[in-house]
Amino acid sequence: MIRKLLSQFYGKTAQALDQSIGWYKVPPLLALAILAGLRNILRKQNLYDTGKVKVTVSSQLSATHGGPRYLVARTADGSFNDLENPLMGSAGTRFGRNVPPKYTYPDEATMLTPNPRTVSLELLARDSFQPATTLNLLAAAWIQFMIHDWFSHGKNQKENPWQVPLREDDPWPQRPMTILRTQRDTTHMQSDSLPPTYRNVVSQWWDGSQLYGSDAATQAQVRSGKDGKLNIDSNGLLPVDPETGVDITGVNGNWWIGLSLMHTLFTLEHNAICDHLRAEYPSWSDDDLFDHARLVNAALMAKIHTVEWTPAILDNPTLHLAMNRNWWGLATEQIHKLFGRISKSEIISGILGSQKDDFGVPYSITEEFVSVYRMHPLLPDEISFRALSTDAIMQKRSMSELVDSHAHEVLAQVSMDNALYSFGTSYPGAITLHNYPRFLQQRTERDGITFDLATTEILRDRERGVPRYNEFRKLMHRPRVKSFEELTDNKVWVEELRRIYNNDIDQVDLMVGLYAEKPPRGFGFSDTAFRIFILMASRRLNSDRFFTTDYTATVYTQMGLDWISNNDMSSVLLRHFPELAPFLRNVKNPFAPWPKANFSGNSTESNQNEAMLQN
Repeated sequence: MIRKLLSQFYGKTAQALDQSIGWYKVPPLLALAILAGLRNILRKQNLYDTGKVKVTVSSQLSATHGGPRYLVARTADGSFNDLENPLMGSAGTRFGRNVPPKYTYPDEATMLTPNPRTVSLELLARDSFQPATTLNLLAAAWIQFMIHDWFSHGKNQKENPWQVPLREDDPWPQRPMTILRTQRDTTHMQSDSLPPTYRNVVSQWWDGSQLYGSDAATQAQVRSGKDGKLNIDSNGLLPVDPETGVDITGVNGNWWIGLSLMHTLFTLEHNAICDHLRAEYPSWSDDDLFDHARLVNAALMAKIHTVEWTPAILDNPTLHLAMNRNWWGLATEQIHKLFGRISKSEIISGILGSQKDDFGVPYSITEEFVSVYRMHPLLPDEISFRALSTDAIMQKRSMSELVDSHAHEVLAQVSMDNALYSFGTSYPGAITLHNYPRFLQQRTERDGITFDLATTEILRDRERGVPRYNEFRKLMHRPRVKSFEELTDNKVWVEELRRIYNNDIDQVDLMVGLYAEKPPRGFGFSDTAFRIFILMASRRLNSDRFFTTDYTATVYTQMGLDWISNNDMSSVLLRHFPELAPFLRNVKNPFAPWPKANFSGNSTESNQNEAMLQN
């Protein structure tokens, strides 16, 4: 009882300090304590299970995982991560929620109010490229590489599509604009008493499924069948589907050259891990090598995201401490490398190898998590590819020339090393209003369907019952904003928002509010979006037995644990492309802007010139 009362007092004190001062306005150690208190509140009040799904385990399971293999290896579909609840987090299970289900009923009457196409054109569309000058373009490629591992709503349903009315002067080729609805979950009867739910068609675990697939058939397609390795062609690139021209990998939808880079790089990394395992364990089978290399590669990607990508996009001293604490604990990386875990406590020795904890709610990715990761403004509308030896421009391509089959074509022309250098020395876009990529507002998919992604994203949040911005703030334990002026100090935006939302601050869409909100210093996205991150960043590790109770030498091998501990994004890049060494040598974070070839001045000035060129 005393412990519970102390926990409640701690949480309330942290919330009061956050609301009265702001966690990011106090010294880092105090800020860290406040964030820990906020996370405790979120864990208790913002995890909701949407119910069990009556699906069967893959028919391939008995043949592929019938023995003890699933005890020490990730399965193709993510099943058996939790041995007591084998389907938890597996492909085909439901998205959870971070807000109480009673707030997730979609309102059909206001689904098109204000018109999502108007929001797209007048609030989101890029006027001119606004660069995020603390990041490089690899950061944009990385996050899309990650989200393909975490969630997908699958193919949309064709019945009863949304019909978005258009103004007379709208250049859209069809009237009205037709947007297919999200495929609803059919594992329970929809009724007025139950808000709609949706199913995640990919494995919800942080298991590298974007490389390995979420079903046995895809996994078989990407594997070479020899020495545990994944398929790679003689040129060091991924093989290509002869029908589509797109790289063959675990997930290859919404394909562009940034994904080609990431998928190829970590396919090469998987194969390098296999080589080391083969040397250490020469009697191992193809399956043994594959399973262990996958465990190590997935954990390394999770580490890179936790201690490198996140501190890059949230460049704040407190976040540097927080993310390193998540991985290494207060004992620090140095202590871990010398002595290993010195305590069972997550706080002292980090989440990796601690006790598994679901915090009383079965693990899943949530609809709100999907919503706050709408970060398409990171993408530019064109990319200049430069030679790493001279910084001379080799090609300048619009993004429409870098998607689908064009991605592999251009990558083969410019080469992996030059493309990586070009991404490392280019800026992504800032996540803000009026910076949504133009090419995504009229994009034609491989199946011939043309869509405006900005319009679609606004509609998707409304359709899936994600609360609008002000309600979302309240449910994330932040005070509502009382006016448009409180939302943003940009006077032009204030008047635009007031007009489009009919002077009703409570009608502002979540994505619009998140883009309009002024973030803390160093942050690449808003503090409101960050609340979901506080909760879910550690949950994806805490709930996974392969990051907690089974993060052991018995499961991974000591070589595997050492590989994860001793490597990072820079070492991965340099292992496969050592010619990048001059550009990474003095860069603290590989997702920050790299210096340019033959340039002795300030790298920030050089990248500003590139931003001007992109404009």
